[in-house]
Amino acid sequence: MPTSRPLGQYLVDLLVANGVDTVFGIPGVHTLELYRGLVGAPVRHVLTRHEQGAAFAADGYARISGRPAACFLISGPGLANAMTAIGQAYTDSVPMIVVSSVAASDTLGKERGVLHEMTDQRAMAATVTAFSTTCLTAEDVRDALHRAFSLFAAGRPRPVHIEVPIDRLTVPTDLEPVRFPRVHGRPSPGTEAISAVVAALEQAHRPFIIIGGGAIGGGEAAARLATALGAPVATTVAAKGAVPEDHPLAVGAGLQYPQVHARLAEADVVLAVGTELGETDSYVDTLRITGTLIRVDIDPVKLSDRYQAAIPVLADGAAALEAFAARIGGERTAWCDVGALRASVVRDLDEKTRRHRAVLSAVRRALPPDGAIATDMTQIAYSGNGLFPAGAIRSWFHPSGFGTLGYALPAAIGAKLAAPERPVLALAGDYGFQFTLQDLGTAAEERLCLPILVWNNDRLGQIRDDMVASGIQEIGVSLKNPSFALLAAAYGIAYEAPGGLADVEEAIRVALGRNGPTLIEIREAGIPID
Repeated sequence: MPTSRPLGQYLVDLLVANGVDTVFGIPGVHTLELYRGLVGAPVRHVLTRHEQGAAFAADGYARISGRPAACFLISGPGLANAMTAIGQAYTDSVPMIVVSSVAASDTLGKERGVLHEMTDQRAMAATVTAFSTTCLTAEDVRDALHRAFSLFAAGRPRPVHIEVPIDRLTVPTDLEPVRFPRVHGRPSPGTEAISAVVAALEQAHRPFIIIGGGAIGGGEAAARLATALGAPVATTVAAKGAVPEDHPLAVGAGLQYPQVHARLAEADVVLAVGTELGETDSYVDTLRITGTLIRVDIDPVKLSDRYQAAIPVLADGAAALEAFAARIGGERTAWCDVGALRASVVRDLDEKTRRHRAVLSAVRRALPPDGAIATDMTQIAYSGNGLFPAGAIRSWFHPSGFGTLGYALPAAIGAKLAAPERPVLALAGDYGFQFTLQDLGTAAEERLCLPILVWNNDRLGQIRDDMVASGIQEIGVSLKNPSFALLAAAYGIAYEAPGGLADVEEAIRVALGRNGPTLIEIREAGIPID
């Protein structure tokens, strides 16, 4: 006999049936029926201090685990508050299930002045999601979630938004929650495509390989292919660690450096797999690619954008790399000295970046190889994108595409909850940290072993530097920070203020042994240059 349950509970049960074990959110009067469904369900609810933090935490959860988490958000301001974080997940191809309420079905679009009313809430969410849909029935909810999980498994993973009118959340349904049939893998390249790519690579004299987040699982095949071709191999920030950064042909996430731009421009064949070749990876408007461009991507839009591919391949990046590597054996001498290239990058760093590198080296020494770092939009993280040696995939999380402030702390919280066995660290600037510092309460409440590094220079450093470089008088870039020591005390968490590189390393080691978060304030002016 089918069990009758309210639609809100059915939605929760359907999430659980399909492997969702964590929900981030803040309960509200318009989501009470969703929370009724959480009672007794085998799912963890994490109370964040702002809806933006809920979506950032779900992002961090997905980046470290590869599995989607869910956000429960109230209609109107709740969803609107989370839009920045959802947009970040959208641009960085992170799976997320965003569930919100919406006004009662008989008021939609009628502008009656009901609580949380919007002209078209679904349309707002559609701008930063793979799809946004209004569900009026249990069948609608089932079909929307089935579509979402199919997208996560077979397409470009991005957030999805499902909204349910508040009057429909209470409607009973006899529909049973089911586990959706598993989609087995993304498409592999066809024989003709493989032959075309292999022929181009074998004829190349100066090949260059770029691996993006869409090929994060293909690092081993990419390394074999690079060895066979004698090709430098660079990753984007999203794919840091896919090819070990101590590999003799690895450039790392070095697309931001002029020295790497120069080598890329010299290449006669460029293989770009699972990457947008985005501005936020190269720090230039357009990369100069003069050789034959081969692009492999699961997203057909990427095969027809401004970087026109001579050989476009619609396929899963990791599967394609494996297919190419299986056809090309042997070992060629590299056409350029990759070790000298990396050394030239370090040699030409400016004073500020050398200071960043010194701190990042201390972090690397203190953090175990499987440690993960969630970063913010801050200068030391920009340096770390290229200079921090990632120990593995899914270990360096940066808000690349959307470029949001406030990402580091809640994303680190989500990552630590998803992978409690892995060391996780947050790295934020003093200003960006204050966007979401209220989630110190969440970290404390969850008793997370979480070092939180705040890089303090008492300013918006990057904007200040850009103003100076542009001949603009500094305005709005200096700030009065709170006492971070008192802030930590207010939340009942530990605080450290290291005065040098050895102190930074020790503070992190101590923090990793605590049963709770530690706020570590690093004053830029007090750190010597290595």
